[in-house]
Amino acid sequence: MAEPFTVAICGCGSRGLDAYAPFQTAHPERMKIVAGADPRPERLEKLRALYGVAPEMCFASDEQMLSQPRLADAVIIATMDRTHVKNALAALERGYDVLLEKPISPDLAECLALREKARQTGRRVLVCHVLRYTRFYAALHQLVSRGEIGRPVTIEASENVAWWHFAHSFVRGNWRRQDEASPMLLQKCCHDMDILRWLAGRRCLQVQSFGSLDFFRPENAPAGAAERCCDCPAREGCLYDAGRLYFTDPHCGLEAIGPQWPVDVVVTDPTPEKLRAALKTGPYGRCVFRCDNDVADHQTVNLLFEGGLTASFTVSAFTETCHRTIKLTGTQGEIRGDMEENTLVLRPFGRKEQVFDLKEQAGEFSGHGGGDFGLLHSFFDLLASGDTQGLTGIEASVESHVMALAAERSRIQGGRTVTLEELEKEALAQMS
Repeated sequence: MAEPFTVAICGCGSRGLDAYAPFQTAHPERMKIVAGADPRPERLEKLRALYGVAPEMCFASDEQMLSQPRLADAVIIATMDRTHVKNALAALERGYDVLLEKPISPDLAECLALREKARQTGRRVLVCHVLRYTRFYAALHQLVSRGEIGRPVTIEASENVAWWHFAHSFVRGNWRRQDEASPMLLQKCCHDMDILRWLAGRRCLQVQSFGSLDFFRPENAPAGAAERCCDCPAREGCLYDAGRLYFTDPHCGLEAIGPQWPVDVVVTDPTPEKLRAALKTGPYGRCVFRCDNDVADHQTVNLLFEGGLTASFTVSAFTETCHRTIKLTGTQGEIRGDMEENTLVLRPFGRKEQVFDLKEQAGEFSGHGGGDFGLLHSFFDLLASGDTQGLTGIEASVESHVMALAAERSRIQGGRTVTLEELEKEALAQMS
């Protein structure tokens, strides 16, 4: 029996430690964590306690770990957006294969530089576009690929972020500012751009987009609102009161869901006492109308692909649930899908409709509708095969980033139509 692939984790946050590391528990025959890096001692302690990583293999910084001789077969890079490429380049230099959290980078020139480095080294860089690995989108892609709706003509897709999730991640949280992370569309929805490109099966040519930071602004604060929720005379009845949200809210409160995401992002291994202290002094206790956030809270994108196929995509903070919906029309039928319900409805013209209930299919589920573990299975299959390009390899994944960055430029410029060629030429010029 083959030995498991050894892995070092660069960034032991909610993705590296909480989403990907549990794969070792489920599949010890496939993955063994042998090293990790994170500046927070409590996260490294959790890595040691849960996965038996030796103290001398736990590092206080990415640079410290990646400066060592190669410690494992592969590295999972799950740090903040603007460190992804720096860490991935260092890992490739050390001979690692790389599983890279999305987005690759908000700088297109960096994305292209990493793609070139992967080509030069012959190492694998698989980007964590986990939606391709879910049953929902895999089944949808299969229906389209085998011609069930004829030639695809239009795609309509939406991502419903959920009001509480957006406030947590994009107002109070790590992805609230473009200069520290990425534009919201790239960070949250490069998944969706990747799915649109995959389903279209052809290159995207032009993009137009509208959107703004509409609601989470100082002028929308309740009268007399304080800087922090714990001091706020207006907290009674406020939907976004941090005390209510992180303690009792059914979506994300400690009393309702226990010590898991998103509460464990506010504080590691949350208890009521630790959570109260974190909300008094930390970023997640701030008033959502008085944060330093600048990313859009809603956005719509129109896309033109080769051959005349058109697509539209809308992302909104102002929804009750976190889920995605999609509709494809083709010359011989249509497909509608709801990822929360995990159902697809195929309506071929002139024939009886078919309903695919993917919940009824046997198989393993994990985060992102099964996509997180599906991604890891695919990564280790890729390492075992000797191939260099996987389903979401760097070559396939860059275009979704061009699409998202073109949309963000269009949004900032009032909806001007932007060509992908325009951005690609600029990025190549920066590299030369």
